[in-house]
Amino acid sequence: MELNPLEQALHTARALVMADLVAGDVAEADIVSLVEDAVTHRRWWVEQWPEGAEFVAGLIAQDVQDALLERYGRWPLCPVCAEEEPHALEVEPELGPDPHWVCTKAPVAVAPVGALGEVLRR
Repeated sequence: MELNPLEQALHTARALVMADLVAGDVAEADIVSLVEDAVTHRRWWVEQWPEGAEFVAGLIAQDVQDALLERYGRWPLCPVCAEEEPHALEVEPELGPDPHWVCTKAPVAVAPVGALGEVLRR
């Protein structure tokens, strides 16, 4: 069975965000459920605006980041500014294709959403 393009975009976005959570050692069951909640929420959004499918990975990453902030604290912490007070990376563009985790203090693009593991394992 082949997935329709909207479901494929949601599955890809979920996989990218999960990869970043795993890379940061924060992919516990209750956090995975936050990802599922974000995917469910964005499924409705992308059904209303199918042209936004290419933006869904960044939006789900932001949704999970916001939910984590409310419950656990900042995530993902910036690996670039180790000497400064810990701060979270942000997703840019906020609404656009090819989302990246960005340090707004440096300012530097740290990694594409889904590729934090390449930076955090160094």
